[in-house]
Amino acid sequence: MNIRNIAIIAHVDHGKTTLVDKILHQTNVFRANQESGELIMDSNDLERERGITIFSKNASVEYKGTKINVIDTPGHADFGGEVERVLKMADGVILLVDAFEGPMPQTRFVLQKALQLNLKPIVVINKVDKANCRPDEVHDAVFELFFNLDATEEQLNFPTFYGSGKNGWFNSSLEQCEDITPLMDGILEYVPAPKTPEGNLQLQITSLDYSSFLGRIAVGKVSRASIEEGQWITLMQADGTAKKQKVRELYIFEALGKRKVTKVFAGDICAVVGIEGFNIGDTIADAEAPEALPVISVDEPTMNMLFGINNSPFFGKDGKFVTSRHLRDRLVKETEKNLALRVMDSDSADSFMVYGRGILHLGVLIETMRREGYELTVGQPQVIVKHIDGKKCEPYETLVVDVPQEFASKVIDLVTRRKGEMLIMETKGEMQHLEFEIPSRGLIGLRTQMLTATAGEAVMAHRFNDYKQWKGAIPGRNNGVLIAKEAGTTTAYSLDKLQDRGSFFVDPGEEVYKGMIIGENNKPGDLVVNPNEGKKLTNMRASGTDGAANIAPKILMTLEECMEYIQHDECIEVTPNFIRMRKTILDEEERKRTAKSMKAEA
Repeated sequence: MNIRNIAIIAHVDHGKTTLVDKILHQTNVFRANQESGELIMDSNDLERERGITIFSKNASVEYKGTKINVIDTPGHADFGGEVERVLKMADGVILLVDAFEGPMPQTRFVLQKALQLNLKPIVVINKVDKANCRPDEVHDAVFELFFNLDATEEQLNFPTFYGSGKNGWFNSSLEQCEDITPLMDGILEYVPAPKTPEGNLQLQITSLDYSSFLGRIAVGKVSRASIEEGQWITLMQADGTAKKQKVRELYIFEALGKRKVTKVFAGDICAVVGIEGFNIGDTIADAEAPEALPVISVDEPTMNMLFGINNSPFFGKDGKFVTSRHLRDRLVKETEKNLALRVMDSDSADSFMVYGRGILHLGVLIETMRREGYELTVGQPQVIVKHIDGKKCEPYETLVVDVPQEFASKVIDLVTRRKGEMLIMETKGEMQHLEFEIPSRGLIGLRTQMLTATAGEAVMAHRFNDYKQWKGAIPGRNNGVLIAKEAGTTTAYSLDKLQDRGSFFVDPGEEVYKGMIIGENNKPGDLVVNPNEGKKLTNMRASGTDGAANIAPKILMTLEECMEYIQHDECIEVTPNFIRMRKTILDEEERKRTAKSMKAEA
């Protein structure tokens, strides 16, 4: 059968998953009366809530007698590891670009990976129905980007389609047409059929599936020959070991599900059941004359966090899994399918160092774990420092901010205070387009400040660039925090009296413990307060003194905001129902002693 394998790549929010929806509808995957909803491929709860793609997934559709395997990829830089490995399954890519924003940092990153693998690109300029969009300028910008990334003559000669995924049309010109038929025909015309060289079986495992019934399932593209049910194969691992194993079952992807088959030929993507002890990047090769494919290389992590067991006074009230053994097993299991993640043991038996691509990458892992019933504490995210040629170096990122003109000066001020340097400043319509180079440390906590300073108008995106020399100290949070003096339940009476000291993260009637962070101080420096004091009752009455307490509602913070907010001596307690911030050392006297001894050492 004719096959085309295509991956859809783009910056976050440029419309990848919506385009996949349209392809599924166009090829009648659903019955006419079937409810399919939107963003069909984002099947995970977290993806639906946040409106972003986290895991790459594939579906297959049939169009004019050709099977098209469509791979939807994430757009966030933090999930770059997902994109890097699935591009190995594709023979062509659809590069989706927003007709207003044009190519963004993540577009550059994924496109570079695709061009290095010699994939055939098709450019789709999406959202041409938006106000003040500029499809022609964007087309030129994309051409320039291809040129800067050293594309070959053939790659530079890319076909372009224009349209609107939301309104369901794509055409080779700017004229609106009925549906996405021109794009589907373009895929058949421009994407080459998979190359199938002569030789013995080769299949590289590029992703994992798991079923409680069948165990771990290997997914990948058959590069050479064919694979059959019941066949003996050799599993070639990254460290050079080879194991003989037997294929139990084979599945190919059909629409949104899988179908069991007895044989899969070169060029198709399949799922193999019955192979044990494999990792992503291993090769399934011929039993007699095995040859391994080159291992998939994934960019290094740039951030680390300390994950520990929950040792607060409230431990075990909420979650099912609270011991360090549970935590360790879960983190090790995550590294099997999450390529950009690393887990190391730390000095203490109760905590582990987890390395990831960024705050969102680690935040999604913590959020997934708390939904599964885990309790844990996580420390402040730190960047990974390297010593290159005897000099201390840290990761730098390219930061792109689009903001209305009246806020541009505030953004520049915020970024330069955090040791960022401005590279580009352009006007795009009513927006200012700013590009900076900034140390990764400077990005921690920047989003919250930037949105406050620009009344929520700033759109920022960043991606890892390179390791460069250490920039020196970066100012952190300006204000101190309010810390609970002792355990108890907060009262409206004391919170009302303490309101002139700062703003609170708790409401009246909430349980707190000694050392827990309950609010932000108005001034620098931490302040220990007692939020649990009740009102002393007397039989004397005076007019007006018993007025109801007027308390401002508590500040709600998401997990990522907490991760950006805390300082080095603080941590976050994460349980299935609560996210609380606290001091690492709960006792006030002990905190002072530790601070003194650290000063003396310094």
